[in-house]
Amino acid sequence: MVARLNARFVERTEGFEVVGVAANGEEAIALCAALDPDLVLLDVHLPDLGGLQVLARLREAGSRAGVIMVTAERDADTVRAAVAGGAMQYVVKPFEQHDLAERLHRVRNALLALGEGDADQATIDRAFGAARSPSRVAPLPKGLSRETAQLVEGLLEQDEEVSSSDAAERLGLSRVTARRYLEHFVTTGEAQVRLRYGGAGRPERRYRRP
Repeated sequence: MVARLNARFVERTEGFEVVGVAANGEEAIALCAALDPDLVLLDVHLPDLGGLQVLARLREAGSRAGVIMVTAERDADTVRAAVAGGAMQYVVKPFEQHDLAERLHRVRNALLALGEGDADQATIDRAFGAARSPSRVAPLPKGLSRETAQLVEGLLEQDEEVSSSDAAERLGLSRVTARRYLEHFVTTGEAQVRLRYGGAGRPERRYRRP
């Protein structure tokens, strides 16, 4: 029942898709080997193996999936063991859908920030900040959604600079909508804007992290 509820939460989060649901630890390990997911939600308490054992075996098998512990376990030693084992987030039940969505986006942004090849220190700092820090998304004006704001925030984390047209095309938004979110981040100090002058017409507004 809990697994199905978590799956529904994930399906409701923009940009995410459930590819498999496991009822126990051994099944989780087998599904990860078969499906190679980008991200795994993992409970500490499972019918067979403990969640920390599953996490260790996934890493031993070479899985690079981001792992979010989703559990009622609050013991500090368990939390430390999860962090040491490579979990990127730890969510204590009960929680609301938006709480999980925020952490899903932070892990996604961290994984996307790294990409392939070598990473400089600024990229590494952004990745660790995205994985560990609370969301920097400020309270949103009426008409703006938390999920879309986090997608736009993730785009700013990945790219040195974007325009509203870039954001609209890559996130499947209208240019006007993308610009509303980007301008919101400028207002809250979470983005900076510069004008790029080119041909005829008004200069293009380009956005980046401060």
